[in-house]
Amino acid sequence: MIKNILSIFCALAMVSTLTACASSDEAVPEKYNEPRFNADGVVNLNVNKVEIVSEFTPSFTRPNVEHLFPVSIEKTAKLWATDRLKAVDFASDKQATFIIKDASVTEEVVKSDKIFEKDSLKYRARLSVVLTISDPYNFSSAETSLEAWRELTIPVDTTIEDKERYWNSMVEKLFDEFNARMQMNINKYLNMYIADSDYIQDYEEE
Repeated sequence: MIKNILSIFCALAMVSTLTACASSDEAVPEKYNEPRFNADGVVNLNVNKVEIVSEFTPSFTRPNVEHLFPVSIEKTAKLWATDRLKAVDFASDKQATFIIKDASVTEEVVKSDKIFEKDSLKYRARLSVVLTISDPYNFSSAETSLEAWRELTIPVDTTIEDKERYWNSMVEKLFDEFNARMQMNINKYLNMYIADSDYIQDYEEE
């Protein structure tokens, strides 16, 4: 009886060991997360509220493929506004509204005109936003808008794992550009609403 129990135990131990080895050999899919912008500093606005609104609705049909991206441009834009825009004047009647107009990605098959050259996939990512500051009691408002885009061309037979790496890099570069340009736009066009701003606008001589 004891011998049978030991045999069963050894068999179970061997199965467990084989299962563990098999699991460790399996490839773990790479996980991508939306970038954050906390390290880039906060823009303190003399408003009582920062509202984030998205007017973009994905179609989930080609040529639009933004829903296939491991990192969402729309969600990243919302995180940008959350990380970088802060209301600091709660006694004010003014309100800031960050509006996402477009956060799309399209895919196009580019046929090669050479016999031994593969077709390509061309992706175009587009981000369009408007930042508005309104004062309802004084019937005044100011705004700045920005459109950023990136293009990517890869071979048509690129694996899904490689596609996701390319797509993730594409979104990162898109927001590197967006982050820098949006900061410049805010300083230039909404500077009067920035708390304790030391930005000085340079005017070119005509």
